[in-house]
Amino acid sequence: MPQVAGGTHHVLSIGELSDRSGVAPSALHFYERNGLISSGRTSGNQRRYRRDALRRVAFIRVSQRVGIPLKDIRAALESLPEGRTPTKRDWSRLSRLWRSELDARIEALEHLRRDLDGCIGCGCLSLKACRLQNPEDALGDGGTGARRWEAGGSRAAGPGDQSGS
Repeated sequence: MPQVAGGTHHVLSIGELSDRSGVAPSALHFYERNGLISSGRTSGNQRRYRRDALRRVAFIRVSQRVGIPLKDIRAALESLPEGRTPTKRDWSRLSRLWRSELDARIEALEHLRRDLDGCIGCGCLSLKACRLQNPEDALGDGGTGARRWEAGGSRAAGPGDQSGS
């Protein structure tokens, strides 16, 4: 963003952007440091954001809400021509790209919800009754204790699978 001169009716201070977007100034600084939004500077070195930063922040927040990692959000924003703000058409295209990842997360959460009542949440993956991470005590063949904790999924490793040990 170019240096901001006298006309301030098209730009927002960080406080105004925070108030309008509902996002804390510290989060806006974080987004800026990570290349998700940008600001210009006044002659007094104060940040000023173009009004379209509101839409970029909304895009970031909605993407985060559905579980899209910041690195993927940044890549999506960088894929737009000339760093422009996402349009409805852009959101539609990007949401199609993210659909399979979201579907996999939904499936994992539904599996967790179905089997949660059998989990005591202790992290011990050698329990014979653990249907979440260790069906049929497959990890018990490899020894005692918590053999593997897989935060991102619900698949239990077989005795020969050492990828998460």
